[in-house]
Amino acid sequence: MSNLFESRVLSVHHWTDRLFSFTATRDPGFRYQSGQFTMIGLTVEGRPLLRAYSMVSPHWDDTLEFLSIKVPDGPLTSRLQHVQPGDTVLVGRKASGTLLLQNLLPGKRLYLLSTGTGLAPFMSVIRDPETYERFETVVLVHGCRQVAELAYGALIERELPQHEYLGEAVARQLRYYPTVTREPFRHQGRIPSLLETGRIAHDLSLPPVGAEHDRVMMCGSPEMLRDTRDWLDKRGFVEGNMSRPGHHVIERAFVDK
Repeated sequence: MSNLFESRVLSVHHWTDRLFSFTATRDPGFRYQSGQFTMIGLTVEGRPLLRAYSMVSPHWDDTLEFLSIKVPDGPLTSRLQHVQPGDTVLVGRKASGTLLLQNLLPGKRLYLLSTGTGLAPFMSVIRDPETYERFETVVLVHGCRQVAELAYGALIERELPQHEYLGEAVARQLRYYPTVTREPFRHQGRIPSLLETGRIAHDLSLPPVGAEHDRVMMCGSPEMLRDTRDWLDKRGFVEGNMSRPGHHVIERAFVDK
């Protein structure tokens, strides 16, 4: 069996001139867990050109959704940004990644820290019923340069609380904290700085972030991952993995090409 399957594009949404998302058909045999990624791409000059992308869509969805940046001279995204409904994309049959609930120790609060398209895996995580069974409070932090780049904000704030099955848990347990760095907004600043000052917990009326009760997942820019991990390390957070659950996990397969 091939390690790739062909998926038909169903819809495309351009958030900004640098950011777009698309939905596509899902092979009935493709299985994944919330927070995982797979390889997707296009056939270029007769060969597959692939990059790692997290699934935006929850694991129970009949379709697949992906969020991508646009890089004018990027080998893949320069082409992928032009896909239209009816076009074919390639999707890897194997899903992987470290952003799994099983890689975290039990806790009270789950912080999902993302920048840019690093939001993608957490859109899957916040639509997984198990997330709300394991944690009393789920805090989704999304950092971007500009307000227009805060993808899925309306879905998170308005649609999910009304969801037929997840709505009650979302309304009760999910806290959304969007922040930007380059224009005025209700929350401003880089995620590491907001953690350092205690701003996020303060604004959400939550206790200071600590290893005893808080668990953290991170996906985004190398700078955010590095600075946030340093901050967590100083406070006794231990990184988890498939063999040993910890206080935090990091996804390093972030797509930037």
